[in-house]
Amino acid sequence: MTDDSNVEMAPGETPAPATLIDIVFPGDANHHGTLFGGAGLALMDRIAFIVATRHGRVPFVTASCDRVDFRAPARIGHVISFSGRRVRVGRRSMVVEVDMVAEDLIAGTRDLCTRGQFTMVAMPEGKDAEWSLPSLDSATIGPTKDDAVRMVDIVFPDQANSFGAMFGGDALAQMTKAAFVAATRASRKTTVLASCQRIDFTHRITVGSIIELVARIVKTGRSSTTVEVELWSEDLMGGNRTLTARGAFIMVAVDRDNRPVTAFAA
Repeated sequence: MTDDSNVEMAPGETPAPATLIDIVFPGDANHHGTLFGGAGLALMDRIAFIVATRHGRVPFVTASCDRVDFRAPARIGHVISFSGRRVRVGRRSMVVEVDMVAEDLIAGTRDLCTRGQFTMVAMPEGKDAEWSLPSLDSATIGPTKDDAVRMVDIVFPDQANSFGAMFGGDALAQMTKAAFVAATRASRKTTVLASCQRIDFTHRITVGSIIELVARIVKTGRSSTTVEVELWSEDLMGGNRTLTARGAFIMVAVDRDNRPVTAFAA
């Protein structure tokens, strides 16, 4: 993921637009059932860090954030998407603009909750005094050709074992989340995981790595769909990417009594 301008290549060779996707759970919400502002800001800062690090391939810290106005709430059950883009690059700092969008997967509505700018400062260890960040070229990342769900995140120490590798269960949780978003967007019904096929983890994912998940619907029935999910790992500093796992997840649309309902065009 070193060339942001080429979006025609396959996943793993070039980045999709940087988007972090999460779901609002009760533990992240206040007594009104809406996402805590601090929780939203934390995720906005995380995607800003990912965007900045992908650009400079050096450690970054957050210097400031401003122009953050909360326009609409994100409620329990909403999917929240955080998309970051580079808007200004200096010698050793850059500004990343981040959008937070709340999506009601059942209704299909999307609301811009907030937009903010984060100033990220490079901490280039071992670089000489003349080092500076790459310039911001005129090319931008455009939309991808298919309708796959793409989501990025970072692996933190609490997700890793004593050897510094990401737990398989945490990786599966991320893959299932991507499958859930893809299936629910397609059906506009509540979907649950029915089964998953064999998943082989071919490479370890270390703490500090970026993970990118790509979920595509490959088969549909009347009430179920098969979602293929790829899990890519990316070295934060070097940018080398590896297809770490691939699996197929069977998702079933259900009603309020958890009974299968017709939701897909067979």
